[in-house]
Amino acid sequence: MAGSFGGIEIGKRSLMAHQVQINTAGHNISNADTEGYSRQRVHIKEFDPLYRPDLERAEVAGQIGQGTDVQAIKRVRDELLDTRIVAQTNQETYWGTRDKYIQMLEQIYMEPDEISIRSNMDKYWEGWQELSLYPDTDAARQAVVTRGESLTNSIQQRNKSLVAITDQVNSDIIGTVKQVNDYARQIAALSDEIVRVRGMGDNPNDLEDRRDLLVEKLGGLINVTIDRSDPDEYLVHTNGEIIVQGSIARQVETVSNPNNNGYVDLRWQDTQLEAYFPGGSLGALMDLRDKDLRSEMQSLNTMVINFADLVNDVHRNAIGKNNVTGLNFFTEHAFVENVNGNFDRDGDGVLDTSYVFRMTGTNSLKPQEQIGLEGTLTLAGHDGNITVDYHATDTVEEIINRINDSDGEVKAYLDRNSNLVLKATASASINNPDFVIRHVEDSGMFLTGYSGILAASGAEGAYDFAQADAVNALNGAQFAVTPVMNPSAWIEVNPNIRSDIQSVAAAIPNLQGFADADDGRAAVEIAAIRNTHVMIGSNRTLDDYFADSVTNVGLKGEQAQNMLASQNAIMQDLRDLRDSISGVNIDEELADIMKFQHGYNAAARFVTVQDQLLDTLINRLGV
Repeated sequence: MAGSFGGIEIGKRSLMAHQVQINTAGHNISNADTEGYSRQRVHIKEFDPLYRPDLERAEVAGQIGQGTDVQAIKRVRDELLDTRIVAQTNQETYWGTRDKYIQMLEQIYMEPDEISIRSNMDKYWEGWQELSLYPDTDAARQAVVTRGESLTNSIQQRNKSLVAITDQVNSDIIGTVKQVNDYARQIAALSDEIVRVRGMGDNPNDLEDRRDLLVEKLGGLINVTIDRSDPDEYLVHTNGEIIVQGSIARQVETVSNPNNNGYVDLRWQDTQLEAYFPGGSLGALMDLRDKDLRSEMQSLNTMVINFADLVNDVHRNAIGKNNVTGLNFFTEHAFVENVNGNFDRDGDGVLDTSYVFRMTGTNSLKPQEQIGLEGTLTLAGHDGNITVDYHATDTVEEIINRINDSDGEVKAYLDRNSNLVLKATASASINNPDFVIRHVEDSGMFLTGYSGILAASGAEGAYDFAQADAVNALNGAQFAVTPVMNPSAWIEVNPNIRSDIQSVAAAIPNLQGFADADDGRAAVEIAAIRNTHVMIGSNRTLDDYFADSVTNVGLKGEQAQNMLASQNAIMQDLRDLRDSISGVNIDEELADIMKFQHGYNAAARFVTVQDQLLDTLINRLGV
């Protein structure tokens, strides 16, 4: 049967239980503003009764209760909701990061009219038009040179702005990787400590809150999912890879890539395999640097290199007022000094690659003439080679359009002498060099005897850049070596022309090889480049380039703003729902404290009554 002191024990347990509840409520209040904290609740159960159903129990009515007991202190948390928030966070930070940098990119294109590339290029063309009207004046030549310098300065300024943003993004990538590694290490250390605490039979509520907060922060940097199926081995996954497994944290390292201007690639430290994160702020930074900013830089370089190449093509075949000819108006800097474009790509000291930008056929073609030939062109593409078929009824112009509309990274047009020109574009792959013709092959005769570019048909006569002296495959065709990387950073007016403006060529040499004073045909031809189909790639004219550049950046900015607003709304709903479940409500906690306080007072009164009963029993009975 229950002893005389059983009531004291019941009262003591009640006092202790209410004390724990009051302390827990106070802990909740003190952490009401703590990031990642979830409110805790004391789970109370009745203490085991005195008698159990066996043969040794006392023959008394029912089981005699022994008060209350604290079973556990647990945090109030919805794990399914947490999992969804962690999985969704990366989209919010992805678009937030993109929105910030796209705004910076938009500012580059919102240049004042007097310093913008578009405005300076318009003035440059106007200078040539004026020179075509007054080819005998030095003032018109000076205007062309001065406006050319203003144009090159604005091009170089845009290049510097794009490079500055790209450098900043690359620095942010390095810093973000350090954060990812740090969070992974902290999560792994907390997981190890949590397992040890659970092994002692306790609930590590605050440690779990801290771990969940770190996982959510990690989910803002990269896309992650969590796996709680094994309580002893907490798993964090990212894009099919494990980044945290229990107490083990995998690390990501940054490695400089010479093919990408020295910017860093991401690799897993343990396997040295590529680390790819499609979401989070790190994923946004990688996309911005390697896709958006690289595309803007390539687009600018493509415009510059083709603009300068076409102006130079006319200018060096024209003649100046001082009867000097053969000068390029813009200085061209070759990527390699070797006249055949030979380059040691793997750095072993042996020339193993040919860097050629342009090939020009030897035969004059008629755009509307049917070629009467059949075959297949094989050209370098974004991912391997692509093929372009041609037929006997095709005209030269149709084949050129078919080449330019394909996914190949070799484009075509007819130059001022109606010769077929093949030019390289910027490469879609970082591992391939920009403005390098990598492969040209013709199973028929269009590129051989008809246009005069290749010396032979078929695979044996193909031009392939993965060898030295690849230009030997050309049939006497003129070729130009690939320009230095980022030509928009180096373009300038030829110093020889700046020092003697009479070298500006406005005329075509007469039969005696001199310039007629009133001849402005070359100036007219250069001014006409403005509105002719001269661009390589999807942009046919220079005006197309400027229109597409502004439009693309504006659309990217609009997309980033809309997606960010959408993701903010989604995440706000999820966080509000989590706060309604796990957040600390001060009024609710104060009400609980009052309730627990009343319970504590009642338990204390119960102990006082039991004390009085024992006093009567011990001190007042007997003789």
